[in-house]
Amino acid sequence: MSDLLDRLRRRGWRMTAQRRVVAEVLDGEHIHLTADEVLARATARLPEISRATVYNTLGELVSLGEILEVSSVGRAKRYDPNAHEAHQHLVCSGCGTVRDVRPEGDPLTGLAATERFGFTVTAVEVTYRGLCPECAEADRA
Repeated sequence: MSDLLDRLRRRGWRMTAQRRVVAEVLDGEHIHLTADEVLARATARLPEISRATVYNTLGELVSLGEILEVSSVGRAKRYDPNAHEAHQHLVCSGCGTVRDVRPEGDPLTGLAATERFGFTVTAVEVTYRGLCPECAEADRA
């Protein structure tokens, strides 16, 4: 489970009711919501929250490095609260479901020195793509 709320408290982030609701909606394991999904869930908890507040809060959390913005070609950005633990993403090409995965080994060692072109590699982002069980079943039908 994500520790987003605890991280925000430790850093002294001003926790208004609106910000708290956005953080609560994002807290959890395998959470990768779009901004509109965050808005819908936040509105269910706090009906007076505005779209602008949700979008501004998401932008601030990304800027702080407390959530990750996960982009997928042709799909809305998703927000991942698992910003402080090394992981990659598994994305369904059918429905867009995203799951956190932790492959074995160091992905930095997977790139041969001859393929680095003199770069000092500091981070690796790998996205695994495929079909989730539901989409694979629908594809077979």
